[in-house]
Amino acid sequence: MKDAVLFSGSAHPALAAEIADSLRLPLSKAKISRFSNDCLQAQLLANCRMRDVYIIQPLVPPTQEHLVELLMMIDAARGSSAAQITAVMPHYAYARSDKKDASRISLGGRLVADLLVTAGVSRVLTMALHAPQVHGFFSVPVDHLTAIGELAAHYRGRDLSNHVVISPDLGNAKTATQFARLLNLPVAAGSKQRLADDKVVIDSIVGDVAGKRAIVLDDEIATGGSIVELLDRLAEFGAIDASVACTHGLFTGRAVERLSNHPMITEVVTTNTVPSPHDWDALEVRSVAPLFADAIRRIHEGRSVSKLFKDVDPAYAPPPPADGLF
Repeated sequence: MKDAVLFSGSAHPALAAEIADSLRLPLSKAKISRFSNDCLQAQLLANCRMRDVYIIQPLVPPTQEHLVELLMMIDAARGSSAAQITAVMPHYAYARSDKKDASRISLGGRLVADLLVTAGVSRVLTMALHAPQVHGFFSVPVDHLTAIGELAAHYRGRDLSNHVVISPDLGNAKTATQFARLLNLPVAAGSKQRLADDKVVIDSIVGDVAGKRAIVLDDEIATGGSIVELLDRLAEFGAIDASVACTHGLFTGRAVERLSNHPMITEVVTTNTVPSPHDWDALEVRSVAPLFADAIRRIHEGRSVSKLFKDVDPAYAPPPPADGLF
């Protein structure tokens, strides 16, 4: 990858190092410092002039610190005459702020997109946005990756004859259906109402789960409240147990305690888009570093990124050949 340079913010240097190893590129150094008045400053310690710059930084707690750090690194790259600047954001936290569902409320997803573009980003590479419409908040190209192929690989080779894939809500049912197709399984979904950020109610299950073992698929788990509520309903509807899988395993608050000790849960599987908790040895973590590396390589070489998912998401499959000459 000639004329490409990779940097990492402080949010997830382990993932950045894995991506750099997969690309066989060095991870260039950056210096993040803080003034006495608590303001941040970012300095890139490698030549960026007329080069393609990739800055790897998921938005994880402390989210605002990492966001400002990313904005300053982008600004530093632009001021250094970078040819193209790609923000590699495995987790775009503000994707949950995607609609106006109350009076006088801010749309954080769109605001953060505008901030990134204003700072000088040329392209965004991310994974599993909470809401697909967030893609449209950006005025620059966005490459949106999915981890369902990697998560499905965790279950292949097992006896899945009595399993069903469960989506915690109807909004995630399309992704759950794609995941279920990869494993040749039926799919069901919870009927969820969110009362607050950390409080949800699931009043019913759409689909047959009685006597079945569940594979619960979610895009993000923060406090684990939605998953616990779903598991309670699954037990009421006759499910035997559940394996829980998600792309972004934030596991904030009491999530580790809730999920590691729940009687219905046989395992929890996630990816390394965000740093994993240090106190959960039983957590299964799948690496998405090779997937991000392949996407970065394709962006740099001007090749299609969507072809990475032609066997995962039917939306990316090539159209069938037309009959006749026209």
